Amino acid sequence: MGIKLRIIALAATFIALPALAHQGVVQVKSQFDVPVTTDRLIAAAKVRGLTVMARVDHGEGAKKAGLSLRPTQLVIFGNPKVGTPMMVCNQTAGIDLPQKALIWEDEDGDVWLGYNNPDYLVERHHLAECGLPIDKVEKALVSLAKQATQDSK
Repeated sequence: MGIKLRIIALAATFIALPALAHQGVVQVKSQFDVPVTTDRLIAAAKVRGLTVMARVDHGEGAKKAGLSLRPTQLVIFGNPKVGTPMMVCNQTAGIDLPQKALIWEDEDGDVWLGYNNPDYLVERHHLAECGLPIDKVEKALVSLAKQATQDSK
């Protein structure tokens, strides 16, 4: 590998550190606890005109079942103008839509926000030939994740 390629690879590693990809899921570390990160995500989604369908508190569900789970919340949100064309292209995309974001506290006490990588959805549901604005979807998700997990100062 040439020196220029190594420098580019090294730079890309440092740029991508806050957001890790794991099996099609983008994971962004949060500066806030789970409830605050979730609140911030919901607020950011609403400001963008997205519909927030549900907030699921998995920790509360676990407690009701007599089980223990670190704080874990799921937000289901979306925009039919964006999601429907994906399903028109291939209805199986509906299993991953509307978009979901999982906010959880790991065993070290770190809080993460995770969501499906749009490129993963394109591959999973064979959407590449559909002319969908996946780059816009990705930019919107990156922006929402940043607003939810990072102080704007």
